[in-house]
Amino acid sequence: MVKVTRFGEVVRFDLARTLLGKGRYWTTAYYFDGTMIDTGCPFSAEELVREVAGIPVGKILNTHSHEDHFGANRKLQRSHPEIQIFAHHQALEVMSDPRRTQPLHPYRRVLWGWPDACQGSPLQEGDTIRTAHSQLQVLYTPGHSRDHLCFLEPARGWLFSGDLFVGGKDRALRSESDIWQIIASLRRVAGLNLSLLFPGSARVRENPQAEIGEKIAYLEDLGSKVLDLNAQGRSAGEIVRELCGPPMPIEYITLGHFSRKQLVLSYLRNPPLTPPTESAAALRLM
Repeated sequence: MVKVTRFGEVVRFDLARTLLGKGRYWTTAYYFDGTMIDTGCPFSAEELVREVAGIPVGKILNTHSHEDHFGANRKLQRSHPEIQIFAHHQALEVMSDPRRTQPLHPYRRVLWGWPDACQGSPLQEGDTIRTAHSQLQVLYTPGHSRDHLCFLEPARGWLFSGDLFVGGKDRALRSESDIWQIIASLRRVAGLNLSLLFPGSARVRENPQAEIGEKIAYLEDLGSKVLDLNAQGRSAGEIVRELCGPPMPIEYITLGHFSRKQLVLSYLRNPPLTPPTESAAALRLM
């Protein structure tokens, strides 16, 4: 399922697998000035290819290597042979052989599917990608994943934020994400002069600094409470019950891969100012 909206020069594609007549767990791709930023999940790849038929696409920039963000890369490349793919070098390692490098949990196979392998060129912090009439600066923003990038159009103050910022007050996290890196990356983009933020899902934000600041404050406050309770001898399970609210359906759907407990554990793994000799094993993680 595809929904198409426009924000001036930017075309937004909301993409999802259709199940029981509805799109489930949407992700978002963007087209700007001859460039695609992410391409959605494999199950919506054919629909995206049809939507961009006849549109000049010269580049694909991937924010990270999760299957719901590069699922149409290969199919778009087949329909537009001139397309160049760019991503962080660690993302390219996954994208070149996703079935081997990134085995999917059952829920991910059902909702998004296995992406086709593709090849690309590496990006790093400080690189500039030139589009047809503009340019995008590459920002390395790890946390959601180790290979996460954001793309800034500095002249207009546009940020394509991938899954770094999608809004809301997080009560759960993926098992491999790093909450302290997320906070550091959010702090970085909070200092930019932004007029529009184009997220990897959820609504586009106008003048988003206030919302980014609110999210940083929320995450830091929650982290402080998690560490205080852990210092009092409380286990991760006890902290979850006290701070993270009731169980969420997504925890059962993902078999715990995305859960309240994973959020708490991430706070405990690498807290700020942890002495180098102190390991996560010394904390009460169970």
